[in-house]
Formats: sequence, structure tokens, C-alpha cells
Amino acid sequence: MSRLVELPLLLLLGGVASLSMWVPAIYALALEHFHDARTFFYAGLMGMIFVLFVSLAQMGREHNKNPLRQLLGLLVAYLVLPAFLAMPFQEAVRNTTFVNAYFEMVSSMTTTGATLFAPDRLDPAEHLWRGLVGWQGGLLLWISAAAILAPLTLGGFEVTAASEPGQTFATGAARRDYADPRQRLARACASLIPVYVGLTASLWVMLMALGDTPFIALMHAMSTMATSGISPINGLAESGSGRLGEMLIFLFLLFALTRLTFSNDTSAARRQGIWYDPEFRMGAMIVTIVPIILFTRHWIASFEVAVSDTPIVGLQALWGAIFTTLSFLTTAGFESADWSAARSWSGLGTPGLILMGLAITGGGVATTAGGVKLLRVFILYLNGRRELERLIHPSSVGRSGLLTRRTRREGAFIAWVFFMIFALTLSGLVMAFAASGVTFEPSFVMAVAALTNTGPVVNLAAEVSLSLSQLDLSAKLFFCAGMILGRLEVLAIVVMVTPELWRD
Repeated sequence: MSRLVELPLLLLLGGVASLSMWVPAIYALALEHFHDARTFFYAGLMGMIFVLFVSLAQMGREHNKNPLRQLLGLLVAYLVLPAFLAMPFQEAVRNTTFVNAYFEMVSSMTTTGATLFAPDRLDPAEHLWRGLVGWQGGLLLWISAAAILAPLTLGGFEVTAASEPGQTFATGAARRDYADPRQRLARACASLIPVYVGLTASLWVMLMALGDTPFIALMHAMSTMATSGISPINGLAESGSGRLGEMLIFLFLLFALTRLTFSNDTSAARRQGIWYDPEFRMGAMIVTIVPIILFTRHWIASFEVAVSDTPIVGLQALWGAIFTTLSFLTTAGFESADWSAARSWSGLGTPGLILMGLAITGGGVATTAGGVKLLRVFILYLNGRRELERLIHPSSVGRSGLLTRRTRREGAFIAWVFFMIFALTLSGLVMAFAASGVTFEPSFVMAVAALTNTGPVVNLAAEVSLSLSQLDLSAKLFFCAGMILGRLEVLAIVVMVTPELWRD
């Protein structure tokens, strides 16, 4: 294990990707889809040979302990690795271009879930490859958050850490151990991989017990843990598990609201329980308030829209609103089978702004969810509340404590800077889509979907469902760039181009 973690990050990811190609190869062989089986097997074999030769050449070289290099390697992986993943996918699909295959792999690896292909166009092995890449992309985010982003106080850790973004906050011997990528990567893999695999396997078995086929259950289990929203069918509405399956997926989506599975920077929340975690409490509040607003709007909309008001329909509408709210808040993008009933009950034909707002808010820091993240929103809320208190009582004294002062001042400032960078990036992406020939509303919806890594927003937020396959080459590449920026976060890109951090 120690020899493996000494290799560059890109080589490690390439080796894992090469081995993963044999999974759809074995599945295609079992289904007697020999073309897909040969394609994935030979691609994985050639990838393993290449990684092995390069690894042998890298053995014995001194390992660079600068966490910034690991962050740069992660960026290069999001840019280059999807091209390698797209090679067998394009060959297996046969009648598609490499750009379309690259788009699909970027979407899967960043857990966005946007797709250019109808479900019936792809074979089961090709669907499995998409889901597997998305599942591994979620695991990569978990590990990189602990091993790469946390030492650099990025990815949301910057609002509570004592140091500035891009700088480690440990000192002396602790800093050398904490910032060593080898130690961080080994510890993160040892602690997170068993949890991630165990949760996925548990959800897979329970979905099968509720009536899903093994393949559908596996795909939805991987998509739930990675919050990718990838499905080999038209979403959860066509699954055999029904509402019980949605309830089960709802429980597992709660893992995307909090990072307490591995992070210890909220020790008070660990001692007192998960309910005292600010991210989880804010997420629970949003999941409660938004469905109530949609549910109670029924009595306002009933004067204009003829809808049934039976108790059964009301309960179905309430559940559809609750599940879809949590799904888009965690940027998974699953649509409840009762979402149409929720829309009819509320009198809103397409509540796209609500779904986009939930996706922009996002889930917990260092989880598989995208968006601005709940912790940053919470910090901005604390700062706003304190400013209102000072307007009413100018001589009042705020709460004491180093963490409280940090989150109220420096943390709020950094959170506001990130929000402004996010808004500027969103505006730039909208203009890029517009320059490629897309009208304003689809441009805005696609920009939100890309930066928040919530691909299903494209189909559910607009009045007319958008067809990504009809985009031209430049628009698809802009979408890929937006997904990578949203996954790695723009603040990390800004840190990487800071000259002061490259003078070491």
C-alpha cells in the first residue's frame, strides 16, 4: 500500500479505471454481448499495461509532498481521465462521436448525471459503465476532500479553518504529517472506502428486496451514494421498488447533507449528535419548509386550477415534494414518481426556479453533493443575523469563542467571496452558451446544471425539456468545462493560479 500511494495521483486513478473496465466486460460476457465484452476487456488490458510501465519508470523517485501538486493532479485527472474512459464507451456504442463519449464520461465522473443518450439506446454494459464511473467519481470526491482539499482548507473547509484558503493550518511535526499526501491518502482510503462500499451494498440489497431487479437496484444504489442521478431507465418512476424504494433512497441521501462521516472539525456536533450539525439542521429545515410551501399553495391555486383534493392525492403530493426537494438539494436529481402530483397539487406547472435554487444551495461540505454548500449558506446566515442585531442594538456584544468569531468574520467574508465567484462563473457560462447559439433560458438552465453538478435540472427545470444531444461542439465543451469547474470548485482553481504558492 505504501508503494502504491507514492505514485502520482493520475497514475493511481488510471490504474483503478483500467481495472474497472473489466467489470462491464464480465457483465457483457454474461449477457453474451461479445462486442462490448471485448471492447472493455482490451481497453482495460491496454490501460493496465500502460500504467504498469509508467509506474515502473516512476519507482524510486522522490515523492513531492506539496498538497498543491495533488490538487493540480486532481484537476488534470478531471480533464484527461474522461478521455481514457471514453475510448471503450465510444467503441461499444459504435454510432457516436468521441466528443459525445467524452461529455458522457465527464458528466459521470463529476457525478453530474447529464446524458446525451436515451436509456434504450445503450446496452446494459454501457449503462453499467456510466454508473460505475459516477460511483467512483463520488468516492474520489470523498477521498480527495479528506486527503487533498482539507490540508489546503478548500472545498468548504476554508470557512471554519484558522488558516487562509490554500494554506495548511497545522504547524511543526503535525504539519509535516498532516500535509504529506501519502499519509493523508492512505488514511482516507482506509477509512472511507469500506464505508462507501458497505453503504452501497446495503442499499443494493434492500432495493432488490423491495422488488427492483439486481441491475436496476445496483445502478440506483451507486447513483444514490454518488448523488449522480444516473439511471438505466427513466428514473425511479419505472423502478419496481415503488414508493418504498424512494423512502429507502431518501434515507441514504441524508449522507449528502453532512460530512460527519470522517471530518472532526465540528467536534461539538460529534459530541452532542448529528442534529447539532449546522449543515444537517439547515438541510432538514429546507426539506421541511419547501414541501410545506408547495403543499399549502394548493388552496391558493385551487381558485385557478381544477385539482383533486382527496387525502390520498394530498399525501402523494406531499411525499413527491419532500423526496424531490431532498434529491435536488443533494444534487442527485432523482424525480419522485409523485412529483407530477405535487406539481398539480401546488398549481405550478414547472417549478424550475425552486429546483435550480435547491441545486445551487447544494448539500454538505466534503460530500458528493455539488452547489454552493450548506455550510457556506449557514455562515452567511449567521453573518446577516449578526448585522441585523447590530442595527437594532449597536452596542451589543456577539457570541464569544474563536470558532464563532472566525465564522462570523473571516469565514463569512470567504463564503461571500466564493458566492460572488460562483455567480460570476455562472454569468460567464451563460454568455458562453449564448455565444454558441443557445437562447437565454436554456443557457441559464444548462449553466446551473453544469456548475451545480445536477444534470437532471436540464430536463425538469425548463418548461420544455432540453435536448443536450442537439448542442453543437462548442456548447458541449462549455458544458464539460462547467461540470469540471463545479466539481472542483472555482476557488480551488483560483488558489492554483496564485503565484505565491508556486514559489516553493
